[in-house]
Amino acid sequence: MPTVAIYARVSTKDRGQETENQLTQLRAFSASQGWTVFAEYVDHESGSHDDRPQFKQMFADASKRRFDTLIFWSLDRLSREGVLQTLQHLQRLTGYGVGYRSFTEMYLDSCGIFKDAVISILAVVAKQERIRISERTKAGISSARAKGKHIGRPFVSVDAAEVARLRGEGVSYRAIGKRLGASAGTVRAAHVKMAVRVTE
Repeated sequence: MPTVAIYARVSTKDRGQETENQLTQLRAFSASQGWTVFAEYVDHESGSHDDRPQFKQMFADASKRRFDTLIFWSLDRLSREGVLQTLQHLQRLTGYGVGYRSFTEMYLDSCGIFKDAVISILAVVAKQERIRISERTKAGISSARAKGKHIGRPFVSVDAAEVARLRGEGVSYRAIGKRLGASAGTVRAAHVKMAVRVTE
């Protein structure tokens, strides 16, 4: 019979809620199916990030195929990071050869008949989420530029004549960069630009 792992979570902000309510139902469900429970992973943290101790341990064990299927009470108990990140978590489990199943959402079952449909829908929503994030980022950059703010790494000016002198002494671009407080690429670009001017 399949070996399953149980994941339960409540946010520290969810006053009055206890993971025991989820665990009781998930244990009973597993027993009714004849499944062996390998481990229970329980977090009392927000689901808005994946830096949760038991969440990370669960994935570490999943990567070693220590259980066949992960069951959780509902998808938002597994993650509240957004559709894109949640989809990636599910795909990560699948990549490890581990299935998943939601107790309260019967359609969310990696072995069920709706698997492909649900993943397709999540993928479409995730794509739209990526587009919205990209659009917001572009809008923010355009707004900043309109206000005269510099976007990206701060501009570093180097003395091209000094670069040429040091290069003439056999000093590398990297070493020159360290002396002048610039990257090797910036130093090289200044040197090349000066050489072009000299030959024009």
